Parts: sequence; structure tokens; C-alpha cells
Amino acid sequence: MTRTHHLHPFTALTAAVGAAVVTTAAASWPLSAAVAVAAAILAVRGGVAGRVLSAAAVILVPLCLSLLVLHGLFFPEGHTVLAEWGPARVTAEGLEFALELGTRTTACVLVFLLFSFTVSVPDLLSALAARRIPPQFGFVLASTLTLLPAVAGRLDRIRQAQEARGMVVRGGLLSRMGTLRLQMVPLVLALMDDAGSRAQALDARGFGNAGPRTSYRDVADSTAQRRFRAAALVLTAAAVVARLVVSWPAGVTR
Repeated sequence: MTRTHHLHPFTALTAAVGAAVVTTAAASWPLSAAVAVAAAILAVRGGVAGRVLSAAAVILVPLCLSLLVLHGLFFPEGHTVLAEWGPARVTAEGLEFALELGTRTTACVLVFLLFSFTVSVPDLLSALAARRIPPQFGFVLASTLTLLPAVAGRLDRIRQAQEARGMVVRGGLLSRMGTLRLQMVPLVLALMDDAGSRAQALDARGFGNAGPRTSYRDVADSTAQRRFRAAALVLTAAAVVARLVVSWPAGVTR
């Protein structure tokens, strides 16, 4: 998934969805870490590493911190106690669960951000129209993909505005977490406003209208890519089935 656009949008989308589904089904933190590293390497090769990692940090830093606090300190199934402060207990099982869930979420976020920052939205909409996909789906997808690249730039502008008003970021972790919270509120409000404006603009251009559509953009799709998508869908379905079979309770029969 790079900006050379030699990949059909459906090929990139299938790869992203397949990676996320297989990572979720496997529930293995080494595999999740490998997928996350692979997504970061592809982002570097595609020239979008800065924007992908910045947007991922906005999403993942508060989420991973909450997972660490919730499961690392208050995991009810933890037995191996590493440290204890009143009702809070740091357990090996809780840290392992937080690590697995955090790496899995990181992998999924990175692959979808990589897709959103590298896919050609006009090509994707043309491909959706050629496959007779309902226009409402393309409308929502286009709104989302055009909004995501603005996250990193918006956050940087919010930080600069707050620093110009006298906000001081100290080196302590608690200070940085408090600063992040102050930046998240205006960021979310600004993104909601941007989403509304973009949705109105797309709707005014007919993206939400029903009925037949004519596309003036031809998106090349090779036989090799079609075969790759079919194989990826089969492997993804097999991973899900294998996960269900492994997690099926022993001794349960129909």
C-alpha cells in the first residue's frame, strides 16, 4: 500500500481487513507486534510514516494507558501478584492480557491508518461504483478517509495554540497525560465539525444520491490481484474458523 497506486483499492482494503481479522483471531501478541512493525515499515516506504504514526499516537496512547491501568492493576483473574497497593494489584496475568490486547489494537489501528493514508479515494469510489456498491457506503467511506489525514495536522495546531496561551508541558508522566487530555477535547470537537462540513460538501456533490451512476475513471485490476483477494479472503475465513474450533469448549456436542 504505497502512493504508486499500482494496487487496486480493493486489494489494499482486502489486505488491511485480512490482517486485522487474522490478528484478532490469532490473539497472539508476537503476531500482533509483527503486523504492527510491518505496517510501520510499509508506511515508511510509502512516505506517510509521520502522518500515520502521529495519528496512531493520538488514538493509541490514551487507549493503551487505560488498558494498562484497567487490566494491569485490576485484573480479577490474576493470581501471580507482582506488587500490591490496597485494592490495586499488579499481576502477571493482567499485564500479559493488557500486552496482548494493546498490541492487537495497535496492529489493527496501524493497518487501517496505513490504508486510509495511501489509498486513492477517487479510485476507491470509482471501484465501488463499478461493483454496484450502494452509494451510501461510498459516501460514508469517503467522508472517513478524507477526515483521517487531518488528525495529525489538527493536533499540532491545537498544541501550538495552547502553548501560545501559556501551557507548559513538564517532563513528568502525569503532566503529559494531563496535557494530552486538554488536547483531546478540542481535537474531538474539531473533528466532529470537520466531519459535518465534509459530509455536507460530499452530499452536495451527489455522493449520497441513489440511482444509476456513471464513472469516468477507469481503475485497472489485474488477474493476479483478483486471485490475491480471493486467496486472502479464504485464508481469513480459515483463520476465523480455526479460532472458533480451538476456543470451542471441550466436551460440548450437538
